Amino acid sequence: MPALRPERSVIVLLLALAVVMIAVGGTFWLYTGQQTETAWVRHTLRVENRLSMLLSRAQAAESAQRGFLLTRKDDFLGSYEEFRATWRDEVRDLQEDISDNPDQLRSLEKVAALIDRRVQRLQTNIEARRAGRPPDTTVLLQGLVLMSGIRAEIARMKAREEHLLRNRSMEAGRLSAMVTAGLLLSAALVIILGLMALRNARRRVMEAVESREALQAANDRLIAEAEEREAAQAQLRQVQKMESIGQLTGGIAHDFNNMLAIVIGSLDMAKRRLGEDGDPRIARGIDNAAEGAQRAAQLTARLLAFSRQQPLDPQPTDVNKLVGGMSELLRRTIGEDVRVESVLAGGLWRASIDANQLESAILNLCVNARDAMPGGGHLTIETGNAHLDDAYAAAHADVSPGQYVMVSVTDTGTGMPPHVVERAFDPFFTTKGVGKGTGLGLSQVFGFVKQSHGHVKIYSEPDEGTTIKIYLPRHYGADLGAGYAAPASDSLPRARDEEIVLVVEDEERVRHMSVDSLRELGYTVVQASDGEQALEMLTIQPRIDMLFTDIVMPGINGRQLADRAQAQRPGLKILYTTGYTRNAIVHNGMLDPGLAFLPKPFTLDQLAIKVRQVLDGDAAQADPPQRPMEGE
Repeated sequence: MPALRPERSVIVLLLALAVVMIAVGGTFWLYTGQQTETAWVRHTLRVENRLSMLLSRAQAAESAQRGFLLTRKDDFLGSYEEFRATWRDEVRDLQEDISDNPDQLRSLEKVAALIDRRVQRLQTNIEARRAGRPPDTTVLLQGLVLMSGIRAEIARMKAREEHLLRNRSMEAGRLSAMVTAGLLLSAALVIILGLMALRNARRRVMEAVESREALQAANDRLIAEAEEREAAQAQLRQVQKMESIGQLTGGIAHDFNNMLAIVIGSLDMAKRRLGEDGDPRIARGIDNAAEGAQRAAQLTARLLAFSRQQPLDPQPTDVNKLVGGMSELLRRTIGEDVRVESVLAGGLWRASIDANQLESAILNLCVNARDAMPGGGHLTIETGNAHLDDAYAAAHADVSPGQYVMVSVTDTGTGMPPHVVERAFDPFFTTKGVGKGTGLGLSQVFGFVKQSHGHVKIYSEPDEGTTIKIYLPRHYGADLGAGYAAPASDSLPRARDEEIVLVVEDEERVRHMSVDSLRELGYTVVQASDGEQALEMLTIQPRIDMLFTDIVMPGINGRQLADRAQAQRPGLKILYTTGYTRNAIVHNGMLDPGLAFLPKPFTLDQLAIKVRQVLDGDAAQADPPQRPMEGE
């Protein structure tokens, strides 16, 4: 083909440039129209969403009112009160959005009138219920009719918006197709222009590379976020599972501990009354029965520990001193095949913790470590200061960032595979043979640490050993007491100066056992079966030195009884007892300051020591920790 003359080339180039400019200008005009239609599509979607939210909140308000009518609990009225306060603002926002649509404005006015009438009827029923009157059936039926009208009118409005959405989407799609066509035409013309086409192609390649890199980076971020979300969901499922099991196990504690209190107390009394000259076969039988009852009581205590329902008395505690004082106990419990080493950090912070329960937790961890080293090995107990930062707390949903006192127990035993680590804190889960463990040792440690607002973590590899770290909340401020207390002596203190104790217990057999035990210790005992009878006894009896009361009772509970008794008799000594700790003297898992508490079931020795402490004004002295069962 003959070459074009320079003049014609210039003319063709100019014409081509003009066509390109026209194409580009037309494409830009189409793009502007497309953006306008897209904005209308978003506007329609926003209107539909606000209509749906208005209807949803109206239905939530109706459900909240219905819940209040059924329960008379103000907690149900949150959604209703919020809707009642804000629905007019939502209607005004909708009016602004649909100000260009007269049909929708008329419908919205109807909806507003219906909602106003519906809220008035909801309020009428609520006020009637608060006044103790039953809801007006006529008002209820009128409310249902109004709600149906609201739904119907909103449905009509949404139908109009959906019609507008379809039309606007089709128009936006048409303009989008025209924009695409204009772009293709412009690209074709640019390619004909040679150098301009080359530069355009180069630019497109560079944009494509950048887009691909950006897409890859976005994909990488999405993958990382998905993995983090999955890990967080797994932790949440584990926490929910542990909470559900804890609620189930804690529910049996009250009745079971009452029964064990009767068994243990009666066996203790029987053995003491049998005396040293009694039939040794009977004594052995009593000992066997008492041992079984004590093991059942320990099982119940571990269930309560796991379910975070044991009463804790946190005090400023020197963990180094506590670990150091356990050396003899560990040697007797662990045996000679395991070498025990303590690595105690200098400058260790004090922990805010129940020292006796911490000692039991460390002992449980050491017993588990010993069982993981059947052929002997090396066990290390280490302490240190630790700071769990925001990043660690974000990766562990149940941890609060801050400063902690760390105690770790490391063994050189068989270790645990990942699937065992995941279930290690589950109650009754054990990898030991039948009869060699209850599966409650680690779950007790878990429940105690969590109830103390701490954290526990397992690091383990098969055949490499295991490290379990517990993080205890740091104590801030001055020490309020001696902290860790040594176990009480084995002596059996008795009554002095004809001291009188008022026993209040609604369970008859438990009451008789407590009365017999106190009389065995030389106390004069007055008894009552409930709070009302106890108050009568306080009025009749001229002198009472101590009130020994159950907490969970019908009518007046133990805490209410104690408050009224001390108001009637200032200075009266109080000792609480119960087999279930979700009650008036335990808040957030911690005993109220200054209260004396004896958990059920208790032995005669424990009762004698605690009663003497209360009467002597030394009720704050800690009880000796419970030793773990072998094989845990």
